[in-house]
Amino acid sequence: MIESVRIAKRVIDMVGAGVGLVVAAPAFPLIALAIRLDSPGPIFYRQLRAGALKDEDGDSNGEVHFEEFMMLKFRSMIPDAEKGTGAVLASKGDPRVTRIGRFLRKTRLDELPQMLNVLKGQMSLVGPRPERPERQANLALAIPFFEERMRNVKPGITGLAQVSLGYTGKADEGSEVAQFQKFLTNPFSIDEADGAEADDMRMKMLYDLRYVASLERLLSFLGLELSIIAKTPLVMIKGAGR
Repeated sequence: MIESVRIAKRVIDMVGAGVGLVVAAPAFPLIALAIRLDSPGPIFYRQLRAGALKDEDGDSNGEVHFEEFMMLKFRSMIPDAEKGTGAVLASKGDPRVTRIGRFLRKTRLDELPQMLNVLKGQMSLVGPRPERPERQANLALAIPFFEERMRNVKPGITGLAQVSLGYTGKADEGSEVAQFQKFLTNPFSIDEADGAEADDMRMKMLYDLRYVASLERLLSFLGLELSIIAKTPLVMIKGAGR
């Protein structure tokens, strides 16, 4: 990422997150009340996530290391949802998701508190979706160069993949990219691998790498950044991707 883009991106983050918190502030107590009435437990949920991969990171064995931070969200699942299962990616119709949690996830309102992560410099408004450290490591083993989507790039609340694909990475039926999905997922037609999580993440990675490439020129960055920010409210209103 060139220096002019780095400065412009931080300015957009600070202004956008600041304005976003002011605009969303009236909704915070309403969301908190709805969560508390729907199920017992805390209002907010904190989870360790992998952040940016720095150029200097790595050791003699070739392993890479990501910055880690505690991501803040409105709680959308029952308390101790992973106590018996461990870290499991939420699926469609997941019984661990509360009634209000389904609405928050569908509209992405559960991610509003992440604007505090943006102000602290741990996240950006726009960027690749932050993954759990252990999931990030497993996906890097299954998908060549998967970690490159985060090199010198902070994870984002929204992103090109988030506004273009479904929550897991599935392309919408009839979309331009859907016609290429069969060539990018399970290319060897192995029955046991059909529907694998890594296949959907390959789709997301294509969009993430496209975004990362835009960070090398100020004008291309500004055009893409502002278009993603402009599309995000529409995605929230439509409830797309969850």
